[in-house]
Amino acid sequence: MTLDVHTLDQFLLVGAGVLLIALAAIRVSVGVGLPSLLLYLGIGVALGDAGFGLRFEDAELAHALGFAALVVILAEGGLTTPWTKIRPVLRMGIALATVGIGVSVLVVALFAHYVLSMSWEISVLLGAVTSPTDAAAVFSVLRRVPLPGRLTGTLEAESGLNDAPTVVLVSAISVGGSHSVWGFLGLIVAELSVGVVIGLVVGFAGVWMMRRVALPSSGLYPLAVLSFAVLAYAGASTLHTSGFAAVYVAALVLGNADLPHRVATRSFSEGLAWIAQIGLFVMLGLLVSPGAIDLRTVLLAVVAGLVLTFVARPVSVFLVSVVQPMPVRELAFLSWAGLRGAVPIVLCTIPLSEDVEGSGRLFNIVFVLAVVYTLVTGPTLPLVARLLGVAQRSEPRELEVEAAPLERIAADLLQITISAKSRMHGVEVGELRLPRGSSVSLVVRDGTTLVPERRTVLKRGDDILVVTTRRERETTEKRLRTVSLHGRLARWSAEERPRSAPRG
Repeated sequence: MTLDVHTLDQFLLVGAGVLLIALAAIRVSVGVGLPSLLLYLGIGVALGDAGFGLRFEDAELAHALGFAALVVILAEGGLTTPWTKIRPVLRMGIALATVGIGVSVLVVALFAHYVLSMSWEISVLLGAVTSPTDAAAVFSVLRRVPLPGRLTGTLEAESGLNDAPTVVLVSAISVGGSHSVWGFLGLIVAELSVGVVIGLVVGFAGVWMMRRVALPSSGLYPLAVLSFAVLAYAGASTLHTSGFAAVYVAALVLGNADLPHRVATRSFSEGLAWIAQIGLFVMLGLLVSPGAIDLRTVLLAVVAGLVLTFVARPVSVFLVSVVQPMPVRELAFLSWAGLRGAVPIVLCTIPLSEDVEGSGRLFNIVFVLAVVYTLVTGPTLPLVARLLGVAQRSEPRELEVEAAPLERIAADLLQITISAKSRMHGVEVGELRLPRGSSVSLVVRDGTTLVPERRTVLKRGDDILVVTTRRERETTEKRLRTVSLHGRLARWSAEERPRSAPRG
């Protein structure tokens, strides 16, 4: 097909229409408690052979576009993940993303080979592509469930890290070769290790450069941050190491660094990730042929999903919990919350593009499995959390803090919005007790501005501007978040008081 202006206009018309429908579908999915990916997949199927007849059968292009979308999604995951949330459960997250994946692959592969009579190659591929969890699927549902930080941190760390070893395994099997089991393990460890190192190097290099280069527009900062994340992926992949590990680690470093316009960067990356997810799911829906999904395929998908959900996932979670013990009820919730989304379907495009024998049926099985078990587990997560006693009362939302650099005086200007649930409502400015070198300089309320005094009472919906020295910025943000969560009676003990804060 020749791309001319007329064809471009048609692409833009269809693309804009699909995007608007997909955005509207988000509200529907939230209302019924389903991950929006199912609706996006449905849109793709409706546009394909079974609907409007739009044909898309290029597995290699789907593989490339799928990986590009995953890069954006993983970058957004790293940029929006607070290090303080995943650091306490990092051992568990890494164990689930590595050893846990291995255990799950082994259980599913043994069952598929000896019970479902699949070849060893397809059996291992089935276990490998269905074992990783999908961050987009998990957190589109978990946002509605108030959970302890250790649970959300574990799931977030796992979903951000488990794509990397799985991609290495699926690629090695699809391409072929004479690797032994130890050879596979060595290859995975080597690629992951180098990928993590590259991610750290690029991430810290990006932080160093962006702290020393003042860009002329605030809109350039999100582009620069995402460019560093993509650079980490491309550099690692060029060196034949794990690009997915590199992009997530680099984004994690950049997202938790003291950089200007962090909220704007987060918002931009979230919007871009939504577009990537929508495009990815619609494309995968186009790739599937409903006519090729027969009753046997559905039965195989259901049986494999039962083994994955009720055997492989729980066994892997409980085994790796030895590295970081948790209560049984929390481990049970982690087992049930292992949602599969687009990642297993994207991984299936690897053997499909390599023309592995049986890869077409594998793709259809995984597609059905992902849809069926997302329908089963997604809506039930809030109920399961309550039954297991892991759900907790909703806490006030933490503050959204935007920062702009004041280079000449080595300070930052923080913009804080007091949300409807924040307990900062009713607190006087003097009761904030910010560290020395920090002060509330302006309050914006109902479109009007006022210069606050110590007795000025803060209210919901206020935007306040806080000037802080760069040295005290972290302490200032921590104090503001503490007051937002606990109100004027927030603890102000000696160990929490910054060194430069006045006593009394």
